[in-house]
Amino acid sequence: MQNGRKIVCVLPAYNAERTLERTIKAVTPNTVDLFVLVDDCSRDGTVSVAQRLAQDYPVKIVRHEKNVGYGGNQKTCYRTALEEAADVVVMLHPDYQYDPRLLGALTSLVSSGVYDVALGSRILGKGALKRGMPLYKYVANRALTLIENLLIDLKLSEYHTGYRAFSRQALESVQFELNSDDFVFDNEILIQLHLAGFAIGEISVPANYFPEASSITFGRSVVYGLGVLRCSFFGFAARLGVRHGPRFVPKGQHRFGRQH
Repeated sequence: MQNGRKIVCVLPAYNAERTLERTIKAVTPNTVDLFVLVDDCSRDGTVSVAQRLAQDYPVKIVRHEKNVGYGGNQKTCYRTALEEAADVVVMLHPDYQYDPRLLGALTSLVSSGVYDVALGSRILGKGALKRGMPLYKYVANRALTLIENLLIDLKLSEYHTGYRAFSRQALESVQFELNSDDFVFDNEILIQLHLAGFAIGEISVPANYFPEASSITFGRSVVYGLGVLRCSFFGFAARLGVRHGPRFVPKGQHRFGRQH
């Protein structure tokens, strides 16, 4: 519990055998009520490691029979966390790219009631390149973030971090199940939440880059970038009052949103 809220940490896993134990053990004790590991049909011993960890940590394991992609994995993560009565859901990649020791700081932004969504930014603090982020990814990150901020009228340092926390109300209020099963899911759900009026905060989180840390190829990065631009323009259209299906709903037409 944190501020009287149940904290559920979801771990979207794919071939995380070598880093999963290190990730969970680095989380500050008593900051998480339940870990939900969703294995996306890994080809290594990820599930075996998780089963062993479940003897000492509160770990629930969900296994996909087929690979459904990063976005599809997140959908299972969030559904399961809500079923487990989470008040705050925090996503932590089990590859140890994002520092697990800051999980409590991230969730506190949401459990305090100040924000509905919290992001762990690799860009705040200016240490991304020094820690090994490839230059082309850094440049693309900055360029896409600038475009998104202009189109959807928000001021985030980055939209592409995989370290993020959500209030229960935020997740229940948007139709994230309709989003992509690929990496662009991360951007789509943030645009949905912003359009619905939820408050988004950020903290600085250093990220590590090493062989075991997951990363997409240059080709997949290009596809991701085009997807980001596409959903950003949908968000821009929604700002103008144009509705593009049930995913991106203009402000004022949304049934939900933050309760003040």
